[in-house]
Amino acid sequence: MLTKTPFQGKLTKTKNLFIPFIVAGDPTPEYTIQFALRLQAEGADVLELGVPYSDPLADGPTIQRAAKRALNAGMSLRKAIELVPELRKHGVEIPIVIFTYYNPVLQIGHDEFFKLLDNNGVEGLLIPDLPYEESEEIREQSEQADIEFISLVAPNSDQRIKQIAEHAKGFLYCVSALGVTGERKEMSEETLSFIEKVKEHSSVPVAVGFGISTNEHVKLVREHADGVIVGSKIIRLIEDELNHIENGEGDKALGNFSEGVNSLVQ
Repeated sequence: MLTKTPFQGKLTKTKNLFIPFIVAGDPTPEYTIQFALRLQAEGADVLELGVPYSDPLADGPTIQRAAKRALNAGMSLRKAIELVPELRKHGVEIPIVIFTYYNPVLQIGHDEFFKLLDNNGVEGLLIPDLPYEESEEIREQSEQADIEFISLVAPNSDQRIKQIAEHAKGFLYCVSALGVTGERKEMSEETLSFIEKVKEHSSVPVAVGFGISTNEHVKLVREHADGVIVGSKIIRLIEDELNHIENGEGDKALGNFSEGVNSLVQ
């Protein structure tokens, strides 16, 4: 078991958070480590480490492609979690949240799953297809393991917003739009008012994700929320460098990736 600093102990601020999402093993575990280090260097405050899954209900085509690449390379739930100590060994110091669908957790079993999380020093957990009403057991086990269980709240949560927000840990993932993840052109006034409503009830930072794909989006979200979550756009930046990686031009790929992230979030 790794000695770990709790999530909140590693989160150095509660405003203007940058929370990127990458898929473990895309395109290789070694590059996952390098991309994570670059994200940290560009100001990432928390890392969402996605576990590739063959039937990702909430993921758009970009993240689905990343998951397929990682699965084809042999990545699994267990290997993704065991990648966390390697990330730490190479210098990733920010909190790491394991992002996984529930079926792989069921397959491995709750007890084994939390043993893996604990032994590998994971600070946070997010399960997007586990409804709040069905998450009590997971939330209790997370608390016992000193792991922050990240809740999601969506525009259709209605009367549940207050309940979900009041029980949120770590940060509250505010879904900006219904549907799957992916890059979008604009954010509606309804989305912005929804964010404000969520903030009224949350005692932890409110971070907004789904469709954040431009610097303008990032700036707009920062005016209304405590943090921005970027997934598909980050994966697209990785995809743009796959040819360089395959051609052995890793340094160029990482440099281009850093420039892209900087342009997005600065």
